[in-house]
Amino acid sequence: MIKIVSVEEMQAIERATDAAGVSYDQMMQHAGRAVAEVVRGLLGEQAADRRVVVLVGPGNNGGDGLVAARILKEETEATVGCYLLKPRDEDDPVFAAARDAGVFIALSEDDQRWRVLKNLVGNADVIVDALLGTGARLPVRDNLKKLLKHVASTIQKRRDEAEEQARRLIWPAVPSSGGSAAPLIVAVDCPSGLDCDTGEIDPSALPADITVTFAAAKRGQLTFPGAAAIGELVVADIGTPASLEEVQSINLELATADGVGGFLPPRPPDSHKGTFGRAVVLAGSVNYTGAAALAGQAAYRVGAGLVTMAVPQAIYPILAAHMTETTWLLLPHDMGVINTAALEVFRRELGQVDALLIGPGLGREEETEGFLRGLLLGEEQAHRGHIGFMARTEEESLSDREGADLPSALVVDADGLNLLARIENWWELLPSGTVLTPHPGEMARLTGLEREAIQADRFGVAAQKAAEWDCVVVLKGAYTVIAAPDGRIVVLPFATDALATAGTGDVLAGCIVGLMAQGVASFEAAVAGGYLHGLAGRLAGERLTGRAVVAGDVLAAIPEALARVSGA
Repeated sequence: MIKIVSVEEMQAIERATDAAGVSYDQMMQHAGRAVAEVVRGLLGEQAADRRVVVLVGPGNNGGDGLVAARILKEETEATVGCYLLKPRDEDDPVFAAARDAGVFIALSEDDQRWRVLKNLVGNADVIVDALLGTGARLPVRDNLKKLLKHVASTIQKRRDEAEEQARRLIWPAVPSSGGSAAPLIVAVDCPSGLDCDTGEIDPSALPADITVTFAAAKRGQLTFPGAAAIGELVVADIGTPASLEEVQSINLELATADGVGGFLPPRPPDSHKGTFGRAVVLAGSVNYTGAAALAGQAAYRVGAGLVTMAVPQAIYPILAAHMTETTWLLLPHDMGVINTAALEVFRRELGQVDALLIGPGLGREEETEGFLRGLLLGEEQAHRGHIGFMARTEEESLSDREGADLPSALVVDADGLNLLARIENWWELLPSGTVLTPHPGEMARLTGLEREAIQADRFGVAAQKAAEWDCVVVLKGAYTVIAAPDGRIVVLPFATDALATAGTGDVLAGCIVGLMAQGVASFEAAVAGGYLHGLAGRLAGERLTGRAVVAGDVLAAIPEALARVSGA
């Protein structure tokens, strides 16, 4: 996993790295090399015909850019130029090295009416933004603001001209043999104008296609609105020893394919279906049959040995037509929604369950609420509506309740969460380590917080509630946050519109319960299931375009996601 740090934590890591024998100059050389390698990949085999412009600020971020410019000049045939916001000392070693290597140098203070800048940007294939680093504070001011404004306007002019040319072509258009309509932008550590702690971003900032950051991801890179300007995030090594206490003490991490691959259970050749566990999916209602189907199929797709669908009997024919591998537990219902009469039938099944998912498409009707109350609190409580719910007296305790003994591997999703929110002290009724998968709206109902407050502090709210509830919290959304009761927090590296469609949350819940059925611990199952789900969404979006993806496409992409993560 990759650490996610605040600006203050990153500064402490850099000091510790220097004390460990990797000097600041060496770190700068490593950083510049990493940026140069990314740019080299963008230039491709036709580097001799390409132009790179590095926008250089006065600090260490600008130094990283100068190192990258020197390496590109020495090791590629590209035309490389640097545009300096402020002059640098002639004896500055990275400046002198770039100049001596033959890099073209232009100074803002010598550039009347920004003509040189506009010419450089107007002809660039790649722009490297090395103006401001992670320690910058907003707003962007003075000459820097003007510089960014002129860069943005020049890029927009190129785009407008390309669009106008395209409109004049007769369909089908013949692709132009010239360069791209606009340059690719590579940000060094972060787009200039991003607050790397809060995710706030200045209106003048240049959105990046790729951001190359160093040693660790930064909180603001994964927090909106600034996260939208990051593009693809590359975390590069600058020589920081992983064993440093300043690194090891960080409990906020970014999930990686390698890390997730280590969470997947083994698949021995002499296995049978019992080896990989039985998942029960308690889901579905007459209005939401698809949610149950998506969750159950996802549990199978991540490797569960047997999946049993516990559904209202009325929707069985619809589901059975599409789900040929599952077994069935048909439950009593009222007009297609589970009712309290289902309690006795369902309880008899619990002793044979390895992992249980409650919630997808379950509905929020009073009958279903009564079922869940009865399951958690006992038959007597099943008939008490949430308005008339009576709190436990001093003589009563959780150990005295008549509710079912739920399996320790439990996932609650969707309407299961909405029904939980109606029950007083609901978290006391769940097994330790239960996985909860709320989106921000459901999290607001569970916590009583405003949705905006949750979104403003996703890391903090998820961590606080995971500890308070003794549950694993999967706070869904762009860059989903997964928090464990013991303080571990993992962020998933996915933000894609391909997942912004009905039913994808049901696929996620199915992935998690399917892994838990195979014996994967709750936090690791949540991380691995979330990563596979996010990667499947990205793959489906690449194949179909994000706006065309439906949840079934994400489900269909899970095998490819598994193959990429497991190396199979």
